Amino acid sequence: MNINGHSIESVILSNDKRGVSEISHHLAPNFCETAARFALANRGHALIVTGFYIASAKAAETDGPPGAVAIGNALKHLGFSVTYVSDLYLSRLLSDFAGKDSRIIDFPITNHDNSQTFAENLISEERPDLLISVERCGPTADNAYLNMRGLDISNHTARVDCLFQSSVPSIGIGDGGNEIGMGSLAEMIPLIKTLPPKPCITNTDELILASVSNWGAYGLVAALSNETGENLLPSVIIDRQLIESLVHNGLVDGTTGQSTYKVDGFTLEENAQVLIALTRLIHKDHR
Repeated sequence: MNINGHSIESVILSNDKRGVSEISHHLAPNFCETAARFALANRGHALIVTGFYIASAKAAETDGPPGAVAIGNALKHLGFSVTYVSDLYLSRLLSDFAGKDSRIIDFPITNHDNSQTFAENLISEERPDLLISVERCGPTADNAYLNMRGLDISNHTARVDCLFQSSVPSIGIGDGGNEIGMGSLAEMIPLIKTLPPKPCITNTDELILASVSNWGAYGLVAALSNETGENLLPSVIIDRQLIESLVHNGLVDGTTGQSTYKVDGFTLEENAQVLIALTRLIHKDHR
């Protein structure tokens, strides 16, 4: 696997299989740094949402949760309080892997009106200062939740995007065009043949694009590391163990739907190369 280690953004957009890098020029060149500074400007309580349903396996995928946990751990180290939000396909597992001091909110899979009410109540009760979405399917203009193959997974997807209709500052991380946050590029996404013709329309204040959403999450953590002067990235060993544990507990590779130690088709060794490249960039910036 060939990784461009020139910048955080070039690392996380390396080996792009879906064509998402072709729309990256619509963002600021240093979009990870911008998102990191945005996060630090909204310190306090963060809600992190993740979990993408894979229809062929009737389970959540391995892309998303490891990145969400990496961000959550980094933010907690920086003094944030963190709560994770997902649905029945992932919530139980998150409580096991996000740390004993982490709260998990299970967002119900229900209709739009009930989801809107749940989201409004959640915002009112939690009073978050920051929302972050990592690889979470959002609605199209037709109010459908579609996977990369165009299959409708609405009946298996909690409408957590309703949280992002609030005025709470937000960051979205995605790799395909159908994730929360892609609304700001909804007009450009269909112009790329390998991206969805019907993208997600949910906006976030800041957007991070990556070849794999976990890598985008690591990119945000790397940028936070550069902003704060300390390495907040998970170690290769810890990240690998987390992915292996998630697979043992039912998560699958999103590309194949199989119970295998892969993330979007990339092996654990290839995933590790991204973390290593990002760590080198952090150390380089701190010399």
